[in-house]
Amino acid sequence: MSYLELKREAYEANMELQRRNLIIYTWGNVSQIDRAKGVMAIKPSGVPYEELLPEHMVIVDMENNIVEGQMRPSSDTKTHTHLYRHFETIGGVTHTHSTYATAWAQAQVSIPCFGTTHADFAYGEIPCTAVMSDEQIERDYEEETGVQITDAFAGKNPDEVPMVIVAGHAPFTWGKDAAKSVYHAVVLEEIARMAYLTKTLNTQQASLKQGILEKHYQRKHGKNAYYGQS
Repeated sequence: MSYLELKREAYEANMELQRRNLIIYTWGNVSQIDRAKGVMAIKPSGVPYEELLPEHMVIVDMENNIVEGQMRPSSDTKTHTHLYRHFETIGGVTHTHSTYATAWAQAQVSIPCFGTTHADFAYGEIPCTAVMSDEQIERDYEEETGVQITDAFAGKNPDEVPMVIVAGHAPFTWGKDAAKSVYHAVVLEEIARMAYLTKTLNTQQASLKQGILEKHYQRKHGKNAYYGQS
């Protein structure tokens, strides 16, 4: 993929965040990686979505060096590259401060799987990371945000749960490309809203029965999946 194509795909994914009302002002960013070239395209820092153009996207390598672009990349760049280096199957990363997902992050509570809508997209709870330590804050904050996320996925498959909430911060999602990572950001916000309403109606509500979770997740994502058109 050319840098021009990579920038265009990352740009379109960023604009989808605005179309889906997941961001205000500059509160979000999306990246897409070209693993063959070892680079990603990411939104420039602090540029309002109303002013964003494809040529503004910045090409960065996995060591966070600017390869092409006239603007500074997103301040979250090191988090994105950390995820690409550790989650080898993903091709796109999205970060937002969407209302309900961020509320769960601020409450520092993982999002339980209460129903089949959640189970269709994530295999079990959506984890909330540990709170960042003082030592991590003093080191490299954005890199350590990535560490928080990968630590939360120790023993978990990031393809089965393509989303996380960072304690005290906000959500990150990922997918096979930038567009899919945005799709998962939209899904996460709706799951977070449903979970909040569920807890409001019944503060003692238990998680969904494991057998139903298995059925719904596997019928969409398992080796014998039958949801949708083949």
